[in-house]
Amino acid sequence: MAAPLVTTPPTREQTIGHGVAWSARWSLRLLAVALGAVLLGYVVKYAWVVIFPVLMAIIVCTVLAPLTRLLHETVRLPRALAAAVTVLGAIMLVVAAGFTVAPSVAAQSGDIVQSATDGLQRVQDWVQESDFVSKEQVDSGLQGLQERLSGSAGSIATGVLTGVSAVTNGVVNLVLILILTFLFLKDGVRFLPWLARLAGPSAGGHLQAVGQRAWDTLGGFIRTQALVSLIDAVLIGGGLLLIGVPLALPLAVLTFAAGFVPIVGAFVAGFLAVLVALVSNGLSGALLVLALIVVVQQLEGNVLSPFLQSKSMDLHAAVVLLAVTLGGTLFGITGAFFAVPVTAVLAVVLRYLDEVVDRRTGPDEGAIAAASTT
Repeated sequence: MAAPLVTTPPTREQTIGHGVAWSARWSLRLLAVALGAVLLGYVVKYAWVVIFPVLMAIIVCTVLAPLTRLLHETVRLPRALAAAVTVLGAIMLVVAAGFTVAPSVAAQSGDIVQSATDGLQRVQDWVQESDFVSKEQVDSGLQGLQERLSGSAGSIATGVLTGVSAVTNGVVNLVLILILTFLFLKDGVRFLPWLARLAGPSAGGHLQAVGQRAWDTLGGFIRTQALVSLIDAVLIGGGLLLIGVPLALPLAVLTFAAGFVPIVGAFVAGFLAVLVALVSNGLSGALLVLALIVVVQQLEGNVLSPFLQSKSMDLHAAVVLLAVTLGGTLFGITGAFFAVPVTAVLAVVLRYLDEVVDRRTGPDEGAIAAASTT
């Protein structure tokens, strides 16, 4: 009869050494991941001139792709013609919306300027009549401001040239985005199968699956966010019209655009609406607009978004806020705009990796221990 094997427990030194070695290995791995993230950030920074139009074209495609698919599969148009009709239709819709909004802005801009002038005059009269600031101090401050403006003529001229350059770059980017959108709508369906063949049988299936999930999630997120932003814009714009706030239609359009930057965008658009109401309608009008925005935002956060956004795309408010803050810090307004879509796609990738790990590993040891004790 063989003697039973006796296992000797590890010594204290061996246990501590194993823990230190495990910590060192994982520290090096995490350091390598952090280094890779930093390098990726530098690549994005220096290639942003190319990455920006690609990302914008992808986001536009998520909105226009269903129409292109409908024209191709139902109307039987060739895919190139369906993509061209979709892009031209979208351009015509945006131009028509612009011509609709522009006359309202031109007609009401004089009123808001006059209201702002009257408000500033009231502030100046209050300052001069009160003992808070003397007239000499006001005159001295205005003189200093005038001298600073006179000494900054060169900087102002440089800023004007920079603005012209920015407008030129914007036009170039817009043309490039439209061309890429057409190409993506026409040939985008071939990308994932090509990527799967390129990566091979082992990794190709995973890339195609996670790519399809990311595309579906991004498309659903953008379309749902557009619907939520449209409802917010209609409600806030209608409320501003009832209150009698000038530039209600442009503020509604701004609310729609700001809705694509969650939390921060709503705060900025609401602040501007309250400021306009304060100048043109007085304190009571500003309070009414503030109450309106709070009610609409509560309706969005507690009813619209939970109802329209699916659970697979749900992101915690803290994650959204941190993503918008990080994106805005690194890449400005464009970074804040792309922050939530990129975070939603990363969440899809993490969920897919979690599913793969679950399939390749056994049952959770904690669950087994809990089941054995019951």
